[in-house]
Parts: sequence; structure tokens; C-alpha cells
Amino acid sequence: MCHFCILHPSRIKHQTKYSKDNLTNDEIKGKYGNAFGPYANNTETFDISLCQAPCQEPLCCCASAACFCPVQIYMRHKVLNHVHPGSGWSNYTCCQGMFGGCCCIQPGNMCESTCPVPCMCLEACICPGPAVSATSNVIRERYALGLDEDDVRLIRCSNCLFYFSILLSCVAMCTDCEGDDVVANIVDCIADCVFLSVGGCMTAQVHREMKVRDVSSPSRELMNR
Repeated sequence: MCHFCILHPSRIKHQTKYSKDNLTNDEIKGKYGNAFGPYANNTETFDISLCQAPCQEPLCCCASAACFCPVQIYMRHKVLNHVHPGSGWSNYTCCQGMFGGCCCIQPGNMCESTCPVPCMCLEACICPGPAVSATSNVIRERYALGLDEDDVRLIRCSNCLFYFSILLSCVAMCTDCEGDDVVANIVDCIADCVFLSVGGCMTAQVHREMKVRDVSSPSRELMNR
């Protein structure tokens, strides 16, 4: 289970509900928030919102949720070659360098240039939330897309469930009550399901955007072929 990179853990307290309001100044600070800050005021958005994705791109949503990691690997390659046709994996870095690093794990210094596919496999398996967020942000950056209010609300909801699940798990470990373990497991399962659902919708959203852009630019579609 993992959270999406739009709301930093230290700023979760600023959101008391699953708000659809624009990101606050606190939320666009830090290495996670900075990745979305430049797009906060953009008016153009993805062709479909996360809420519309299951109906507009049902197969992509289901496939992404069911086979999350393999689909993220495929989508990153597809997105990079959509932005830079024929580039293969040459423009790949861990999370595309959008969410900073931690200790010895620094994007761009992890042998991505020599072993891009194994690095992407590790990224998708170990950091699935940042992985799907980074792929989405590549398209967002390319077309200067903003943040749809439904998208912000759903991602906030998923992240809140994630941290609530961690809290309950910690409580369960510190107490001997059997009921605590059951509740923690149930919430953890719900959080996982919501994460996979939102991640699948984000993937479908990106897939749809690339299709729309290819149709509107025949020369790009020809280059991709």
C-alpha cells in the first residue's frame, strides 16, 4: 500500500475533509508538493477526470488495477515515447526526478541510464504511488494541465485512508485486543482497494489523454508508428 504524491504526510492535518478545493500553500511545499505546485493554477485539465475514467476507459481502469506494477512499467515507456517519440528508455529516471530522493536513493544516480528497465520495475513495485503520479505528471507537464477538483478530492481521500490505516495498525500492535487487529485489517484492505482503484483511474486518464492528443496531431501518431 502506498500514498499518491500530492499531499505530504506532514500536512495531512490541514485537510479535515475530502475537499475539492485547490491545493493550499502548505500542500505545494516540500519535495512532494513542489511536483504539483507549477500546475495548481493551470485552467486546462485532462480530457477526462478520475471520476469519468471508469466509464470512459473501463478496460484500462480494470487492467491497471488488476496488474498495477506491470501496467505502470508499460505506461511509463509509452508516456516517455509519447513526449519524445522514438526515445525508448533514454529519458527515464526514477520517478522522473519529480519527488526528490531519500538518503542514498537519488533519482538520476541509480544506474537508470544503464539499467532503465530493472530500475523501473523496482520503482513500480516499491513505490507504486509515486510511480503512477510521476507518469501522470509527465503528461501534465507536457500539456500544462491543471488539477481537476475531482482528482484532488479522490487523491486526498485515498491518502487519508492510507494514514488512517497506518494509525490503526500501530494501535493494534500496541494493544492485546483482538478486535483492534480485525478493524486494522479491514481498513487496510479498504485502503488498498481504494488505492488500486484511484491508481487505475489515473492510468486510464493518462491513456485517454495520449489517445486524444494523437488524434489531434496525426504527425505525432505517424512518428510513433
